[in-house]
Amino acid sequence: MSGLLTNLPEMPRQGGTVAVLAVSSWDEDHARLRDILRYPNWKIHSARAWGEAVQLLRRRRTGVVICERDFPDGAWQDLLERLGTLPHPPPMIVTSRYADETLWAEVLNLGGYDVLAKPFDVPEVIRIVSLARLRWKESLRPVRSAAAVARA
Repeated sequence: MSGLLTNLPEMPRQGGTVAVLAVSSWDEDHARLRDILRYPNWKIHSARAWGEAVQLLRRRRTGVVICERDFPDGAWQDLLERLGTLPHPPPMIVTSRYADETLWAEVLNLGGYDVLAKPFDVPEVIRIVSLARLRWKESLRPVRSAAAVARA
C-alpha cells in the first residue's frame, strides 16, 4: 500500500464487498482511485466511456459511481440519468480538475452525491466514497412502515 495510506484508519469490513465504478478517460484517475481505495471490501471497476459504464452497470451491482465531469461519449448528467433507471441506483460522485461551487450545486441539484476535486486528496476521497457507500447500503434496507416504527 502507498505510504500516503499508512496513517489512515482501517476501513470497516462489515457488510461485504461493495463495487465502485470509476468512469474516466484518464488512466491516471483509474490508477489513483485503485491506489486510494485498496481495501479488502472494495472492488473497483473501470470504464473509460459512457457506453462502457452503462454495460458494466447492467452486469454488476454497483454501490458507488465515481464519474469524471466529461468523457468522450457523454457527460456525468447522462450517466446520472441512466443510474436513475436502476432498481437500487448508486450514489454518483463527480470528479473534475475545475471543481467549484457551481459544479457542486449543479451535481447536488440534479441528484448527484458530491464532487471530488482533482488531484485527489486521499482522506477526502475515502471520506466521500465511504459515506456514499453507507447511503447506498441504507437504501437497500427494507423501509419500515410508520406503524411498525411506532410499535418498536
